[in-house]
Amino acid sequence: MSWFDGRERLVYPGLAYGLLAVCAIVAAVSGAPEGTAGFARALPSWPVLAVAAAGWLAPTAWLYARRDSRRGLVVIHYLVLIALAGALILKSAPFVVFAAIGYPLAIALLPARLVIAGVTLTAVVTVATQAGPGAQSTVLTVIAGVALPLVLAGWYVSAEHDKRRRLVERLRAAMAENAELNARLLGQARHAGALDERHRVAGEIHDTVAQDLVALIGQLDAAGRAAQDTALRHHLDQAAELARRGLTEARRSVRGLRPEPLEDNELPEAISRMAGSWSKASGVALALEITGTPVALDADVEAALFRVAQEALANVAKHAKATKAGLTLSYTDEILLLDIRDDGAGFNPQRPSDGFGLDGMRQRVRGVGGTLEIESEPGRGTAVAAAVPVIPADTPHRDR
Repeated sequence: MSWFDGRERLVYPGLAYGLLAVCAIVAAVSGAPEGTAGFARALPSWPVLAVAAAGWLAPTAWLYARRDSRRGLVVIHYLVLIALAGALILKSAPFVVFAAIGYPLAIALLPARLVIAGVTLTAVVTVATQAGPGAQSTVLTVIAGVALPLVLAGWYVSAEHDKRRRLVERLRAAMAENAELNARLLGQARHAGALDERHRVAGEIHDTVAQDLVALIGQLDAAGRAAQDTALRHHLDQAAELARRGLTEARRSVRGLRPEPLEDNELPEAISRMAGSWSKASGVALALEITGTPVALDADVEAALFRVAQEALANVAKHAKATKAGLTLSYTDEILLLDIRDDGAGFNPQRPSDGFGLDGMRQRVRGVGGTLEIESEPGRGTAVAAAVPVIPADTPHRDR
């Protein structure tokens, strides 16, 4: 902030008083005779006019602070000040310097549409008060040929400026409304993704845990009806196996809802650890690359990308028969990209699949407003590319 900022209301009247004092000193020292031609004879002496001008300048600072709310009063004050300056010039020529204060005051005080008019008025008064008795026609020519067009041009330019300002305000309001709409749509997309995830988990529970529980109940009923110890032991062993399998499936479903590696780690670190463990377990060489500047993202976004990476690598291990794979996590200003590639057997992405893997990945990514592309051909490997919007975390720490 410059020294001038915040002091404008005092600078302008200070400048005006300074010019008035200098002109008064010059007029008194030079001993220049007062003008007596025409209208000048009816005016008071210049010392009286100078005192009047000094008094009239007193409320300038007060008016400057209220130039937007008291526009009519500001315009009247400016016109009277210019009239006093013209009268002073008629009585003593040195006061033409004081009249120049009309230029900065026009810019500082007057409404935008009247700035050019104020500047033009100051110039006309300065020229007209110095014109000789035979120069009236020249002054009228200046007013008609120069001053009036300038005033009209200034009014037009100011009007266009106001139109543009109003247009910019409407555009800003529209942008704010669009941002709110986008946020609402994103929230709806996330809600839809959550519903899809619930349906997926419900399907898995129905197909695994629920079926195992039904079978477990049947085995326990059969054990209760068994007459021999051998049959009883057999049914109890089957029931225990079903219980263990149901517990495993339940734990797997819980892990599918809340990735444990993201509890205490950021997404890049969690994916790095998961990828390292996967490479050791599968025996497939994995090239990991993280580009851009990692930032903390919304919990749902990070969970979705982590699960997509986990599922994609699991598919590589189970189906691809690959010798090497690659995983790239790329941070940009607006989009986070995840790419998983392998040199395995490949498949036809258009062929319907019985599993939940690919559909689950699509649902996860779609649930956070992103997109998922899968490219593969038999014998040519597979590439999975996910792109999600960068949604910053609500808080700098993790409370998940």
